Amino acid sequence: MDLTKILAISGKPGLYKMITQTKNGLIVESIPEGKKFTAFSHERISTLEEISIYTDDEDKPLKEVLKAIYDKQEGKAAISPKASGNELKAFFGEAVPDYDKENVYVSDIKKILLWYNTLQENNILNFEEEKEEEKPEEKGEAKDENQKDKETDQ
Repeated sequence: MDLTKILAISGKPGLYKMITQTKNGLIVESIPEGKKFTAFSHERISTLEEISIYTDDEDKPLKEVLKAIYDKQEGKAAISPKASGNELKAFFGEAVPDYDKENVYVSDIKKILLWYNTLQENNILNFEEEKEEEKPEEKGEAKDENQKDKETDQ
């Protein structure tokens, strides 16, 4: 799942897909509605790839958080972001048990669950391709080790 082209724009609700760059900003498309408009360079634009949450040890990339929620929900939608604060904290605590309870606010959890549900409803959450990408790397590493063994034997 490539989150580099999925954007959050400060002051605008929802998520956006980057279409192309312009001289003054980006042409973006609203994920749920499909409406296109220009997001100007003076607006605060973040790719979901850049976002992370606080945990007890170190920051966890949003991609890993979304994967944890996806695994917990078995690919189904998460609870509504409009649920009570205690329900949201309990749900998030089950999915990401090591999140920093003092620095990750209920508003952050709501936003993450809203994003997760938006991506899930629009079939953008795809963690299967990552598994396939990991396998060739493992095979490639094994070949490198075998080649090293052969070189040492000679």
